[in-house]
Amino acid sequence: MNVEEEVERLKEEIQRLGKIQPDGSYKVTFGVLFHDDRCANIFEALVGTLRAAKKRKFLTYDGELLLQGVHDNVEITLKPPPPQPLAVAEQLSPS
Repeated sequence: MNVEEEVERLKEEIQRLGKIQPDGSYKVTFGVLFHDDRCANIFEALVGTLRAAKKRKFLTYDGELLLQGVHDNVEITLKPPPPQPLAVAEQLSPS
């Protein structure tokens, strides 16, 4: 799996485990992600995938490097998807 695929899988897992916010973002703590069995099976290097997603501005969290135990309560926020332009939204909606 390449980095782009891993980041997409991470976004899916944050949506599965996190809580949706009024602005459309999702929040989950690092501990929840780290201790989830499904995430453990998907991601060989969860911290590396988190850093790649942060670098691509898909999510935010405080700090650079998250460590299990020490940073279990750090909130990770998956940003809401950008709004689709009206023309694209009209093409996607059934008539």
